[in-house]
Amino acid sequence: MNRIILFVTFLAISLSVNGNNFKLTIKNKQPVLVLNNQPFMLAPSEGLWSIATSWENEWPTNWQHSSPSKIERSGDWQILTGTMDLPQGQFLIRDAYRQEGNRVKCIRRFEWQGKQTLDSITLSVRWQVKAKTPKAFLPGIIYYGNPSGEKNGAHKLPVYHGADGEKAIFEEHRYPLPFASLEWNKDGDYKGAALHTKPSPVYGGKHFDQWWSLGVQSYDSHSEFVLLSGPITYNGKPSVAKALQSSAMPYGETWMKIEPGTVIEKTFYLEGYDVEEKGSGFQTPMYTSIDIFKPFFADDFPSFDEIIKEKYRFTKNRYMEGDGYAGFNMFPKQIAPQVVLGWAGQSEAPVYALQVLKDRLNDKSITEMVQKSMDHIATSPLTSKGFMINYNTKSKKWSKSDPVSEGQAMNSIALAIKAGRKDKKMNTQKWEEFLRKACDVHIKRINNKAWNPRNTAEAFYISPFLYAFKLFGNKEYKKTALKIADYYAKRHVDMEEPYWGGTLDATCEDKEGAWGAFQGFMTAYEFTKEKKYLKWAKHAGDVVLSYTVVWDIPLPAGRLADYALKTRGWTGVSPQNQHLDVYGVLVTPMVYKLGQYTNNEVLKKLAIVMYRSCGQMIDPFGSQGEQIQETNFAQHGNMSDVYKLRGGYSESWTVYWITAHFLHAAAQFEEMGVEL
Repeated sequence: MNRIILFVTFLAISLSVNGNNFKLTIKNKQPVLVLNNQPFMLAPSEGLWSIATSWENEWPTNWQHSSPSKIERSGDWQILTGTMDLPQGQFLIRDAYRQEGNRVKCIRRFEWQGKQTLDSITLSVRWQVKAKTPKAFLPGIIYYGNPSGEKNGAHKLPVYHGADGEKAIFEEHRYPLPFASLEWNKDGDYKGAALHTKPSPVYGGKHFDQWWSLGVQSYDSHSEFVLLSGPITYNGKPSVAKALQSSAMPYGETWMKIEPGTVIEKTFYLEGYDVEEKGSGFQTPMYTSIDIFKPFFADDFPSFDEIIKEKYRFTKNRYMEGDGYAGFNMFPKQIAPQVVLGWAGQSEAPVYALQVLKDRLNDKSITEMVQKSMDHIATSPLTSKGFMINYNTKSKKWSKSDPVSEGQAMNSIALAIKAGRKDKKMNTQKWEEFLRKACDVHIKRINNKAWNPRNTAEAFYISPFLYAFKLFGNKEYKKTALKIADYYAKRHVDMEEPYWGGTLDATCEDKEGAWGAFQGFMTAYEFTKEKKYLKWAKHAGDVVLSYTVVWDIPLPAGRLADYALKTRGWTGVSPQNQHLDVYGVLVTPMVYKLGQYTNNEVLKKLAIVMYRSCGQMIDPFGSQGEQIQETNFAQHGNMSDVYKLRGGYSESWTVYWITAHFLHAAAQFEEMGVEL
């Protein structure tokens, strides 16, 4: 599929202000986006405006094109107007452009002036860059192509190579930050570009709740950003939605009917930029998206005190004691009671959190609960591979182990020891013996030449090793922690292999894998003050934040609409598991700290919204479910109808981590002296 873009040199009318590297210029009534005085983003050679008038083989076809015939200025706006003639009449089309710093805003207006109703119509926005086989970054969906997800089973999630004819286009409400970006190497330097959208439903869409779609497509010599009025596709399959954990569902016939006199407007932003280092191109549009939506208002969310109160009440209901055990139950009563460490039980987390929050909670029973539950955790048997994470109260046996859960548990245990040493009523001797033995086992294993971790999961060991160094003075703990940090930076920061493997039910790029690295790099920086660790923490932290919803997604009738849920501040899970959950509350103290270390007030404000927003769904029992279905995706319930998935809510799987993360983060904020 050979197509040619002409990049020309010209004298141009400019909307820019001094100092902007990326700006709009006009040449022969055609808009061209210029970066460093060189043409960078162009409209397609066939015309600025493209409308498909038919639908065949599950995709729009019979495309018609036109270009502006008039240009005028109105204040800061540069306005291009033209028409498109169809057999049934004429479209009047108008683009209004305005420079906003280093981005360009456009409001595209389609007005149907014919006297007949048009059927099977697809409207579009298309912009091209001279990028061959670029790396695509679509927040929450595609991370530099999703190479790890592809390696572990491409049918389960979207992948993208930037090959000729390849498309990756998804519903706007699937994007936590609604932009699509590309990064590519141009003559040894890296460049980046992005198309941002103001998401909206489609007026006149064939389906109920049909939305505009956003994505990228590649050709042999260039790549294209697209907005379409409904069609979606990925992995070479037209008109399919990533609706299930391991497969797609048909989602076709997403055309429009446009009645006479209809006016449709679509707002979008264009951005082009130099990329400082390979793998960092996603960071610029991510912060641009946050700036566009400014998701910082938190007064309509539950208060910090209210959330802690409700989550502690639920925690007490999960506390249990029996013959030879004590702890916090991972599961609701209908499942066999189990103490489960780390992901997804977090039964060790209250041992730290409740000590720190004790004065705020004003409950004398906390000391006894903490002492007994941590003493029981210290009975977990250790092997040459680590310790067991699951204690079944019926069988009275420990079982199972994985790096994610062990690393997370060790971190909370280290923090519990740190807090417990300050309290004369606590006896931390058993806890310290257990943590020291666990560290020694993993230190020996990791320092073996055969150590070759499969994914980012073992980054969760960095932080507890450093805390153990501070607690016990063993320099080998610090040395090994920094070895792991350096290893994962080399492996992931260039995004040839994005952070992955932190979610136990998804073998792909994910928020949790990035969080393990973020936590580790940040702790390494706090212990060493070496700038490289802060730089890496910023990178991994930004990957984590790329899963954070920065806009309030309008929801159809359903459980989420019943709650009048505001989605800003919630986080997605992975390209495989495309729902929202409250996991992001766990990372908020570290996000806030990153804001402090980098003098970025945006991060501080975002951390507050993330924490408090996730308290919206707490029910009268202090509980909430695990999965928020903000898009056409589900893992539980009736999943037979793709058009009924969005707006659903899975509240039956109330595993304890959903509560533990709130308390764990609250305790960190308490120690930081930050009041939310």
